[in-house]
Amino acid sequence: MSQPLPISSEKKNIVTRDVRGKLLFLGTGTSMGVPVVGCGCDTCRSTNPKNKRMRCSVIFGLPEGHLLIDTPPDLRSQLLATGIGIIHGVAYTHSHADHLFGLDDVRLFQFYLGHAVPIYCEPSVENRIRKAYDYAFSDDKQTHVGARPALDMNTIGTEPFEIFGSQIIPIRLDHGPKFKVLGFRVGNVAYCTDTNHIPDESWSKLEGLDVLILDALRPEPHPTHFSIDEAIEVAQKVGAKQTYFTHISCHLEHERTNQWLPEGFELAYDGLEIPLT
Repeated sequence: MSQPLPISSEKKNIVTRDVRGKLLFLGTGTSMGVPVVGCGCDTCRSTNPKNKRMRCSVIFGLPEGHLLIDTPPDLRSQLLATGIGIIHGVAYTHSHADHLFGLDDVRLFQFYLGHAVPIYCEPSVENRIRKAYDYAFSDDKQTHVGARPALDMNTIGTEPFEIFGSQIIPIRLDHGPKFKVLGFRVGNVAYCTDTNHIPDESWSKLEGLDVLILDALRPEPHPTHFSIDEAIEVAQKVGAKQTYFTHISCHLEHERTNQWLPEGFELAYDGLEIPLT
């Protein structure tokens, strides 16, 4: 039987929103976020909260814990905005700065968990973490407990793995001509950000989806991301019951874009919550 999330106790006084059985979008924007600094376009000046996009991340609310996908620089703000008070583990799609450089914000959770935070990533991501956060792996004595993140590094590839009462299926994706990333499938929901090509061997992992979440950067083609038209074409081939687009630039205004998207296709937005099936 699944154990309950440690969402509140007199000893630890942890207060958190429990999103078990759901996927929560923490951020749906590009590496620059939306609004973009210095940009005066209609989307960046919009008062519609669905046009406010922090850097990409989601939480899979699994039976035995919250699995965070990526640690963007906006992570602290995202967790506060959505009421998430505890993360039980982190899995990484890749090592780019907009998906990695909020890692120090998980340092708090070692106190709530009572142990190091489990990290699941490919060797290339671990190498980047060890370089960028070398202090987390230092042998020097800490000046105080919690001075550095306590991380439990776990290597993953494209084989399924079990965590928090669920099977996670990694999906190999291409992010430009030379860079490889991972998407993740839980049940019949797949999260595939930062890609402009799905390799032949990955299509079978996208069969029978209820929900596909897919990169759709902008109207124009891009060397490392799907354009909105390319993303629609790929999503139609996948044939999920519902598709949400993410990693969205300011060139796609939320309401106007959704008006012309085909039925069953929508732009995601920060704070959107959908069922895990």
